[in-house]
Amino acid sequence: MKKALCCLLICLAISWLFAGCGPKDSENTLTVLNYGKYLDPDAIEMFEEETGIKVELEEYVTPENMYTKYRAGAIDYDLICTSDYMVEKLIQEGEVLELDYSNIPLSENLDSTYFEFSKSFDPENKYAIPYFFGTVGILYNKDMVDESKVNSWNILWDQEYSGQIIMADSVRDSFMVALKLLGCSLNTTDDAQLKEAQDLLLKQKPLVYSYLVDEAQDEMISENAAMAVVYSGEAGYALEFNDKLAFSVPEEGSNMWIDSWFIPKSARHKENAEKFLNFLCREDISMMNFDYVYYATPNQKTRKALDLDLQENTTIFPPTETLNNCEVLKPLDDETTMKLNLLWKEVKAAD
Repeated sequence: MKKALCCLLICLAISWLFAGCGPKDSENTLTVLNYGKYLDPDAIEMFEEETGIKVELEEYVTPENMYTKYRAGAIDYDLICTSDYMVEKLIQEGEVLELDYSNIPLSENLDSTYFEFSKSFDPENKYAIPYFFGTVGILYNKDMVDESKVNSWNILWDQEYSGQIIMADSVRDSFMVALKLLGCSLNTTDDAQLKEAQDLLLKQKPLVYSYLVDEAQDEMISENAAMAVVYSGEAGYALEFNDKLAFSVPEEGSNMWIDSWFIPKSARHKENAEKFLNFLCREDISMMNFDYVYYATPNQKTRKALDLDLQENTTIFPPTETLNNCEVLKPLDDETTMKLNLLWKEVKAAD
């Protein structure tokens, strides 16, 4: 009995010792969930050196992947970056914490224009900080494609380019293309319009070389395809490596997207998250991430510091008239989301 009691006391002492050490260590961490290749690793290292906070980075491919990972609850994320409509969905579900801007003073470096755009999904700018923005369009090879036709999404259904077309491996982006070609809103919940869009995607499938996301730019640089549906930032990056490439946002309109940071309800280290957000708004760090990702930055100090040809690059920084012809994606209700996912699975599974 005495021996058992002694063992029990030792076990309790050990447990207390580890419990006392654990929280202290964990306070110096920050768990981040972000798109792949969307943060310069050197910038993360600088943050760790300057603050003593260890960044644990998790990555994902599409906003839907992000939502699944977050909702699984296996990891307590402190900070997440994702697309506008998914930020709005999580705000609506009560999963996002309000930002304390007094802890993010360098957010003043961000152009207020993009906070205005952000009001489409965060009406009072209480929850999200814009990180990168842009459009979706067609990256094409000028030697392989008739340039007079790339002003319409219809070229993606042209039999002449069979086996040379890359579509986005993303339900919302691929359906956006079909819906815009049909003259519909990319946020439609109308069953008939969604089915008509699916019919178009099924008709197109025999022409598709591959469904890709991150790899599309590399395939185009290597000239393995004639055209690809990509984000404008990917297009800007690809143009630097192959001067045969060009980018078009079709006249039917497209998606104007804003990828933003937010602090989820699961956050255990909100203060660390706000420190990191402030760090990302710093001009030198914003420039590092721009050079690494090559997407349009809302940081006005960074943009003014760029070479003039980059500032005026309409692929990276879409002109106002292009943005005005675009829509921002909105979250769909659960029933429509399930329906759309099923329609997309049927497209991907079709022979």
